[in-house]
Amino acid sequence: MGANEVVKGPASYFPSIEKKYGMPISHWLDLLQSKKTLKHMEMLAWLKAEYQLGHGHANAIVAYFRQQEGL
Repeated sequence: MGANEVVKGPASYFPSIEKKYGMPISHWLDLLQSKKTLKHMEMLAWLKAEYQLGHGHANAIVAYFRQQEGL
């Protein structure tokens, strides 16, 4: 990706997620590996309940994860 390209979609949230929660996105994606059998909203609810992520941040992580995993 070039320096002038704008990141779109769920990945556009990643800088603010990393800043707010102090963990790299890879941390959250690794956590979701053990939850692959859950549906999107179940994954989202789990992140919110277990790690107090906001809805938008949890949704962005789950959407990106599911896209990368082909789910």
